[in-house]
Amino acid sequence: MISSFSEPAVEVAEAAPILELINVSKRFGSGLEALAAVDLRVGRGEFLSLLGPSGCGKSTLLRIVAGLTPPSAGDCRLAIDRASGRLGFVFQDPTLMPWSTVIANVLLPFRIARRRGAEPRDKAAAAIRAVGLAGFEDSYPHQLSGGMRMRVSIARALVTEPDLLLLDEPFAALDEITRLQLNDDLLRLWERYRPTIVFVTHSVFESVYLSTRIAVMTARPGRIAADLTIDLAQPRSRATRLSPDYAAMCERVSATLAQAMGTP
Repeated sequence: MISSFSEPAVEVAEAAPILELINVSKRFGSGLEALAAVDLRVGRGEFLSLLGPSGCGKSTLLRIVAGLTPPSAGDCRLAIDRASGRLGFVFQDPTLMPWSTVIANVLLPFRIARRRGAEPRDKAAAAIRAVGLAGFEDSYPHQLSGGMRMRVSIARALVTEPDLLLLDEPFAALDEITRLQLNDDLLRLWERYRPTIVFVTHSVFESVYLSTRIAVMTARPGRIAADLTIDLAQPRSRATRLSPDYAAMCERVSATLAQAMGTP
């Protein structure tokens, strides 16, 4: 694990949220209305999943939070400075530089910030160990499996020790075995260091397994139809997926999603 990272707070802070979306809407130049009047508050240390059908604006909402696209209306308030490295983003595709090694890819945020020397390399090496890729520091992306490339992308997002980590369906293209393993790895990282995580998915089962809260979105234009607390025991494990409580929660979330989509 990443021994150089700061230890997390024992409890989620009850103070001002790290993220607050107030009446956020997004209409693109083509006229497509992606989001309509989204209100959402996320406290420090939470693991929130945005769950909804494809095309409901989940990824657009994440890009607004990241500052990659502006809202058409409303306000996105962050308790952190995006430019300070306290926000990390993991895209659907690993987006690695194919001509660079694993450690060079993980060091990219430091190079962009013009930070060099032993400390960034130590942090990069620690992040690589944390995602289970020790020994692959000098490998190139084409030498890695899809799951390993995604691990590199997660290490790159973690290396600056972000307070807020945004993940946009990072495991959707992976096989089921790799996806389940990476779910477990992500939870172990969150449990130890407790960044706030906002995780986009269209999988009910994944969202229930990972999250402390799920915000269920309607079909486009996306709205928050329900905000559900997931009170399954922590820490989660593979046994969680076989428990009656997990099955009941998945059924509840599935019914809420169907209602939000207007399906029987």
